[in-house]
Amino acid sequence: MNRPNILFLMSDEHRADVSGFAGNPVVRTPFLDQLARSGAVFNNAYTASPICVPGRQCLMSGQLPKTNGCEGWKDLPPFTNTFASQFAKHAYHTVCVGKLHHEGPDQMQGWTQRPYSDTHVAPNAIEGFKHNEASMYAKPEGTGKWSNQKEIVRAGIGHGPYQIFDQQVVNVTNQFIHNHWVDSFYDRPAGFRPTLLKVSLLQPHYPYLAEEEKFDYYLNRVSIYNEETCDHPVLSFSQQHEPVEVSQRDIRRCTAAYYAMIEKADEHFMTVVNELEKAGHDLDDWIIIYTSDHGEMLGQHGIWEKTRFYEASVKVPLIIRWPKGFEGGIEIDENVNLCDLYATLCELAGIEIPDGLDSRSLVPLLNGESNDWSNESISQYGSDHVMIKQDHLKYQYYGDAPEVLFDLEKDPSESINYIDTPSYQKEVVKFRERLATLGHGPNAQKYINAGY
Repeated sequence: MNRPNILFLMSDEHRADVSGFAGNPVVRTPFLDQLARSGAVFNNAYTASPICVPGRQCLMSGQLPKTNGCEGWKDLPPFTNTFASQFAKHAYHTVCVGKLHHEGPDQMQGWTQRPYSDTHVAPNAIEGFKHNEASMYAKPEGTGKWSNQKEIVRAGIGHGPYQIFDQQVVNVTNQFIHNHWVDSFYDRPAGFRPTLLKVSLLQPHYPYLAEEEKFDYYLNRVSIYNEETCDHPVLSFSQQHEPVEVSQRDIRRCTAAYYAMIEKADEHFMTVVNELEKAGHDLDDWIIIYTSDHGEMLGQHGIWEKTRFYEASVKVPLIIRWPKGFEGGIEIDENVNLCDLYATLCELAGIEIPDGLDSRSLVPLLNGESNDWSNESISQYGSDHVMIKQDHLKYQYYGDAPEVLFDLEKDPSESINYIDTPSYQKEVVKFRERLATLGHGPNAQKYINAGY
């Protein structure tokens, strides 16, 4: 069989409700909107971990953090069978341009080419690393990760390293497309085998900087969150362990820059697709996927960045388009997970799905078959923070801190904790039983995987 080419588009920190196709009336995302109109939009897609490294590692491996060992800021074990390596075994060129956020010694993780990337190995991943010697070298005072306070007040018009990186991602991708499928100079095109091409941007990840024209467009149009934190010891926890005291104007500028960065990412993706068409491709032949690794709180509930199980942080945009494989223009409301993309890609391409995954193929949902779907999605942060979403209920376990239960039908703003409400106790018991099978909680069972 002739397996399809695949274009996997990914941004960083794009909350699910800031897209035109998601109903946002302000943001301009014409490319993603067109992709959504001709593809399948998943309205309840969740990351396996609401932070960069583990979220991306789980996407690659099709496994939850507890299954693959990425319960913290950890990489997969070297030579894990990622979806990239699974496709490479079946004669695919597996090519990633841009951000992967791999920090371990296995920098390829199944990709056969990485023409331009954020390649680096963390000290803890270097065998025999001398921590005592590293301690001799102190980080200069005032350097390092900015506080959320500084991120917000520094937001605005600017052209920073992430903008430069993303432009280079597009430039290198377009050069790869020409060399791989055209190569009019040297006559050595390599596109006669199928290709899995991932284009992975840094935007709209902070620092929140944007082009002046786009920033000006959004400044007086965006709605902002200017909310107090809740009184839950974990949900209200500030990631930087400090209060954020900023003006409404600061929040507005930050939000405008964030919207502008999303529009810029949309433009970048359109440029890549145009280059593929220029090289002679009919995009209807391609499987195209768009998603992000996690969301951004953007000041909602008084919180910035990610790591929370609020919808703004844990929910992600997800579109799959393949006109020759399934009918487009559909919305799917079932709960799904980024881990599910491993099995989905395999089934769409006619490749066997390995054992031991926490990955369910989305193909039945794409074909309108949902009767047998286990309507849950799981996310994990660290070793003891777990979210289980079943239907419209979202249960959260925080180790020694109180549990949380949100009912998104009754309370879409996620302001009311129903965990002790008598009418929900039957569901709470079921969630605690499921938590135990996932290897968490006071009654934790021996864990292997999610058991799908």
